[in-house]
Amino acid sequence: MSKDHGPSIKDDDTYEALREDGMSKQKAARIANAQANDDMSPSKKGGKAPPYEEWTKDELYERAQELEIEGRSDMDKSELISALRD
Repeated sequence: MSKDHGPSIKDDDTYEALREDGMSKQKAARIANAQANDDMSPSKKGGKAPPYEEWTKDELYERAQELEIEGRSDMDKSELISALRD
């Protein structure tokens, strides 16, 4: 049985599983709440953008710059991907 994470979390089991997988509290809450909402379909693929692995390092850097990710100039491609996904 999962613990109660308060009224802001609509699906405690999903939230807990996502947190155990290493997801941040905010991201886990967004996904858990979206899955609990019948009007949303978070498991369906959203946009048409290719996965970050298919982006060039320059494209990743530009996106990191837009999001103001600190330390981006010292990151290699895999580090940029990781930072963009957090």
